[in-house]
Amino acid sequence: MCLQQSGPFKGYFKNEAATKETIDEDGWLHSGDIGEIHDGFLKITDRKKDLIITAGGENIAPQVLEGKLKGISVVSQAVVVGDRRKHLAALLTLDETKLEEVRRESGSSATSVADAATDEKVHKWLMAQVEDINKDLARVQSIKKIKILPSDLSIEGGELTPTMKVKRKVVNTKYADAIEAFYQ
Repeated sequence: MCLQQSGPFKGYFKNEAATKETIDEDGWLHSGDIGEIHDGFLKITDRKKDLIITAGGENIAPQVLEGKLKGISVVSQAVVVGDRRKHLAALLTLDETKLEEVRRESGSSATSVADAATDEKVHKWLMAQVEDINKDLARVQSIKKIKILPSDLSIEGGELTPTMKVKRKVVNTKYADAIEAFYQ
């Protein structure tokens, strides 16, 4: 997103390179945000640096898909991956307080979130929920595979910021093996 720069921001203190990257020659401030205008109001929907560009060159805003995945009642966190890959996949965490719902709906006998993460019944049930979401998405936006993580993402674990935003680089590094398995 670009905004005509006329406010109090004149540049970064003693950092000309960062200033030139943020404010172009015409005075436009490049915030790095992606937004939509509806009825004259600007709604910020994503960060440009968070965009996933698939192997086919499609730009996907992961936060929109992650919001849909977190709409599944038992999912506490969702991280969509697939940058420069042939399809999208998602790392999901389960809400520990909803373990009984997971057991009831999936037919699992898991006694903990960690057990549920490796239970094939839970995986199959949760994938069916994801496939329902996929029905309303363009093919390129569809989540093809999921991995249930054994514990929730956290600030203490380094995966979340203090404002509860996902640190994608940390998640991609920490779960690199699981992500790579999506594409084998």
